[in-house]
Amino acid sequence: MKWLLRLLGERLAKYLSTPLPAHARAATSPPEKLAGALLPGDVLLVEGHTRVSGAIKYLTQSTWSHSALYVGDALGPPPEGEEPKVLIEADLRAGVRAVPLSQFAGLHTRICRPVGLTPEDLRTVITFAVKSIGEAYDLKNLVDLVRYLLPQPPVPRRYRRRMIALGSGDPTRAICSTLIAEAFGRVRYPILPEYTPPAPGSAEGPAQAELLHIRHHSLYVPRDFDISPYFAIVKPNIEHGFDYRRLRWAEEKPSPLGPS
Repeated sequence: MKWLLRLLGERLAKYLSTPLPAHARAATSPPEKLAGALLPGDVLLVEGHTRVSGAIKYLTQSTWSHSALYVGDALGPPPEGEEPKVLIEADLRAGVRAVPLSQFAGLHTRICRPVGLTPEDLRTVITFAVKSIGEAYDLKNLVDLVRYLLPQPPVPRRYRRRMIALGSGDPTRAICSTLIAEAFGRVRYPILPEYTPPAPGSAEGPAQAELLHIRHHSLYVPRDFDISPYFAIVKPNIEHGFDYRRLRWAEEKPSPLGPS
């Protein structure tokens, strides 16, 4: 029975990881500028284009469906002829793995940078992520995979985040952001503010109610690094010296119908 569940899980994971047909679009940052702006400890958010990405975007109400931790040269030089693997991610099919930056070529990305992280704590975060390489998602837990079959699962908004952590498997193996949240949790680096209970007699707002539940790393999603008050947003184009006066605009062509 276990082999059958694993076979079904592998096929379902393959289906969910298949890219959806979409029009070609350019990434917001050129690859060379993105590479030049990243520093070890940065969290790279990605707007994915697979079936599971669509479900995660809906459940989190966000553009971002994937995240990876930039570790720089922590894995050492690559074999001859190969690209350096500078990012660590949790993949639905492959588990926790190291990948080159080209893995996300052509996709929209965003750099989120922890502020004031000490060199010792940075080493702890990266070491935890590196030691996690090879951990595999348990594909026998079909419940964890079936939840992503519907692009827009019919669940109330207040339960969507908890649906991501649903199931009997370890959610760290399923959602990339939980692995990264656990790594930062090792040094007690915050991602979202601490929950503040409402004053007696006042109503609890939806945002406060959501914060109450985000205390375990399994409930963090890629969007949380974007909205975190403790992570700086780094724009590669600006980092490389942006000057709007040096932009070259295509000349507007006259309408074939003449002036309007």
